[in-house]
Amino acid sequence: MTDDTDLGQFTESLQDDLRAEAGVPGAERNIRDVFLERMVGELTDVAELEGGEACFHQARGEEISGYNISVDGQTLDLFGVVLRQVAPPAPVGKAEIETCLRRLRGFLEKVSRNRTAGLEVASPVFDMAHSISQVLPELTRVRFWLFTDGGVATRKDVATPEFGDVPTSVQVWDVVRLHRLVTSGRQQEPIHVDFLSRFGAPVPCLPTDLDEQGCHTMLAIVPGTVLKEIYATYSARLLELNVRSFLQARGKVNQGIRDTILNEPRRFLAYNNGISATASAVDIVRTPEGGSAIASLQDLQIVNGGQTTASLYHAAVRHRATLDGIHVQMKLTVVPPDQLAELVPLISRYANSQNKVQEADFSTSHSFHVDIERLSRSVWAPATNGSQRQTRWFYERARGQYQDELARTGTPARQKAFKEIHPAAQKFVKTDLAKFELAWDEAPHAVSLGGQKCFAEFALRLAQRPEQDQKPSRRYYEHLVAKAILFRQTDRIVARTFRESGLEGYKAQVVAYAVALISNRTSRRLDLDVIWRTQQIPEQLRSEIPALARLLRSFFDRTPGNVGEWAKKPACWEKARALPWKLSGATVAQLTTKDPIQIVASSISTEDLLLVPWSELAAWAGEHNKLTAVDRRIASGTAVLLSAGKTPTDKQIDSLRRIYDAALNNGFALTGNTDA
Repeated sequence: MTDDTDLGQFTESLQDDLRAEAGVPGAERNIRDVFLERMVGELTDVAELEGGEACFHQARGEEISGYNISVDGQTLDLFGVVLRQVAPPAPVGKAEIETCLRRLRGFLEKVSRNRTAGLEVASPVFDMAHSISQVLPELTRVRFWLFTDGGVATRKDVATPEFGDVPTSVQVWDVVRLHRLVTSGRQQEPIHVDFLSRFGAPVPCLPTDLDEQGCHTMLAIVPGTVLKEIYATYSARLLELNVRSFLQARGKVNQGIRDTILNEPRRFLAYNNGISATASAVDIVRTPEGGSAIASLQDLQIVNGGQTTASLYHAAVRHRATLDGIHVQMKLTVVPPDQLAELVPLISRYANSQNKVQEADFSTSHSFHVDIERLSRSVWAPATNGSQRQTRWFYERARGQYQDELARTGTPARQKAFKEIHPAAQKFVKTDLAKFELAWDEAPHAVSLGGQKCFAEFALRLAQRPEQDQKPSRRYYEHLVAKAILFRQTDRIVARTFRESGLEGYKAQVVAYAVALISNRTSRRLDLDVIWRTQQIPEQLRSEIPALARLLRSFFDRTPGNVGEWAKKPACWEKARALPWKLSGATVAQLTTKDPIQIVASSISTEDLLLVPWSELAAWAGEHNKLTAVDRRIASGTAVLLSAGKTPTDKQIDSLRRIYDAALNNGFALTGNTDA
């Protein structure tokens, strides 16, 4: 199969996905917003972006499709979209690119001159302009992004828009570049730093011997000007595996670093702890004095010291600090390429161990995500609406897995069969998982933070669970999918309600808060098993969501200030939770379980599993009408099997572990008899 064929099929699949998501019955959306959100999601996942919001605005000489403001308020991203909606991808010329960039600049200049003048106060565009106007004095960088589903003929010689004395740059992402990202199997494009060719000299270092894993560590002293230039080029991508980068904000640490840079630069090395970094390969050369020096690095990541690095950049750009005489200590660990995914997150975790908040492992290589992926490849969702065809929900632990598995199926007929078993609408990624869980856990303000920050919050909560509760059972997975169905179908109902009521904007915030209120008003006793079995939320609940959507929209309309920022605060949830809304008595009676269910994620070993009194469990399930008839028969049959001295197969063990988890979560308790 040729590259052109691959690209054509990828483009066709992309267009199908966009049309499917934009045209969901009852929740039709503008395909431009869907495409923008897809691009932001892909680039956020590889740390090219911190996040972003779709917010279309068009006027004379202005057009913008969305924006993002960095956590520290110093980087502004403006998004423009050029759609072709055809496969194979149609070309996009230089003139069209520059027109799009010029209109983005036009919007920015209007905001800088007139702020929010002429914009409707109760609108997302007003919030966007207001947010941008607030950070204009602090900006150290503006990035203009062009996203297109077409193919860009050339990226060379595209004029970069200027904005006063603030540094600007242009990023063009077309379907060709997106295809390479999605199908490359990498979490990011490689960061290669050649100190010799770029900075004219290698970085002196003190190497050590290899350790047991084939890693070796070295110490180096890096000029502040060099570190600043590297950060200017790669920004958040340089900090992708730095757990602190998810939680950075302005604070005393940053201010102290800045003050040292400005007032005592010669003492920076003495006062600052330096940075920790990793790389997959290093080129060492000999210096004229006979020492060692780093000539180049491959796959560079700063896993501790993100604040130091960013502070050097911002001091140079905003405060015009020269950085002359400033040097930074660097501990560099060179990790074999095949161990990057495993070891770098651990290095990041332990390098940041001075703060208990950093104990979370943000990596998708965490066993929790590996287990969710395994469950998603083996657990079949029930057939619905009289159909005999079952499907699976597909968890993309690493971005691009769905497309990669689709491509590996080969023929168009097999790809069609793959999509029927794994519908694109049933694909979810790590940031989706975090949204589903946190909305249900009554943390809509965390959901409103955006994908990566929401995922970081979920990772922190996961790390705080007892170790045995970090292993997801089958029932946990089924309930996770039920929460996904609740969240996504609520999203569709809210979209339809807004469209019928002539409302625009704030849908994401309303959806997150609506799910949280449903969870709150049912004391988290919504029958998730029913949602899993039917693959939809019950009609009784569906009928009550439109009124809730209108109530929440009115609540946000009364916000004194920026709705998007207000929705991120715990105080917003406290006020929303006090709203006079409740489910009808009939709905509560029909939809909730009698007692709150605490999902137990069993970590029982295979040996202990075989000691479970299966006949007792089967009798309990029959007496209390728990579990399915099939599961009760399996439990009884297992007791007979074990009494005959036979051992269950691996597949049977998986079923037994699921049945045992389900029994525990439904109230089964051992009586003390452990004879099988």
